[in-house]
Amino acid sequence: MRHQVTSRCPPQHTLPPVYEVFVGRQPIYTQQLDVFAYELLFRSGEMQYAGVTDGNQATAHVLVNTFLELGLDTLVGSKRAFVNLTRDFLLQDYSLVFPADRVALEVLEDVAVDADVLAALRNLSAQGYIIALDDFFYQERLRPLVELADIIKIDVLASGRTTVAEQVKLLRQYDVQLLAEKVETQEDFTYYKTLGFEYFQGYFFCRPDVIKGQRSPINRLMILELLAKFQNPGTTFRELEALISRDVSLSYKVLRAANAAIYTRARKVESIQQAVQLVGLTAITNIVSLFLLANIDDKPHELLITAMVRAKMCEQLAKLMQQSNSATFFTVGLLSVLDAFMDRPMPDILPALPLADEIVEALLAHAGMLGAILGCVLAYEQGDWEAVQHLGCPRDLLVKTYLEALMWATEMQNTF
Repeated sequence: MRHQVTSRCPPQHTLPPVYEVFVGRQPIYTQQLDVFAYELLFRSGEMQYAGVTDGNQATAHVLVNTFLELGLDTLVGSKRAFVNLTRDFLLQDYSLVFPADRVALEVLEDVAVDADVLAALRNLSAQGYIIALDDFFYQERLRPLVELADIIKIDVLASGRTTVAEQVKLLRQYDVQLLAEKVETQEDFTYYKTLGFEYFQGYFFCRPDVIKGQRSPINRLMILELLAKFQNPGTTFRELEALISRDVSLSYKVLRAANAAIYTRARKVESIQQAVQLVGLTAITNIVSLFLLANIDDKPHELLITAMVRAKMCEQLAKLMQQSNSATFFTVGLLSVLDAFMDRPMPDILPALPLADEIVEALLAHAGMLGAILGCVLAYEQGDWEAVQHLGCPRDLLVKTYLEALMWATEMQNTF
């Protein structure tokens, strides 16, 4: 049974109107699992209500206002942003707000293709924008649209391999690149890569690639053993200090992280002993756990970013909702990607870690307040706005914590 999350923030806690807009992002990968771009996911808070008479117009305004208020660098860093277009957005040319070298304009599958739309796309293409077609299924009547496109996205989960292979054969006669979206498993990623897709989108990198009959690489086993030591609630300050001090590189990184703005103290942290004492046992444990995960081989860097964003979002939501053990929420968010890092199912991993029962239950069943907040973060991450609403997540806090988590994760990358 999922828990309903309700905000306990004081009444005077108010946020600028921009935070009434849900905004998330999903990475788009190259064949080498480098991040090529992020698709930005938007939903206006007002879109939940029947009072809006022109949904397309409202969405267009949401896009423009969000970009102007938040800025591309905050949302996607140096990467390109894919933005979904409504018909009104296309015809009224809101695109002038966005730099052509930073934004790809994505035509939704429900946009009616007519002379006006084709003319608008020609104009946008001439300005230098990348034109992408979302959830596309080739039909001869759509040929003029294909001839204007740079990237075509195919929902491989909905179509199935046979249909996708037929679509690829039809589309290869055009000068377009193909993007496989909703790639859910590593096996599917490998298949569609072989089929010739240039780009990939989905949650395959967040799921374990379990290889039966083979042992996990030694790198992962050693890291799991270290995680167990650091996550052991019985570990003392002195033992934690000794474990960190054994590795010069790890010691240096912990000191850098301890001195980062998020952990600022009145005095500079100059030793591991000071770091543990001033920052706190749980916080240092979480920092070290991040560094350990960062050293796992053959995993895309974006998986680590996902871990950091989830962890920080859980922690910040807990603080804003006046939960006393916010560092434990960080731990739950961080460990929620452990199965993907270790290529083992979560039920097989957790017994090796001496975790509190409430953490285990949160990770396995989203139970308790820990699990409820993790569930909100996961729903937000996936752009599942209906689930966000159903879970009762505090709408006014989600975007605030998401953006803070993104900025924190970006800063933390510099310490690796």
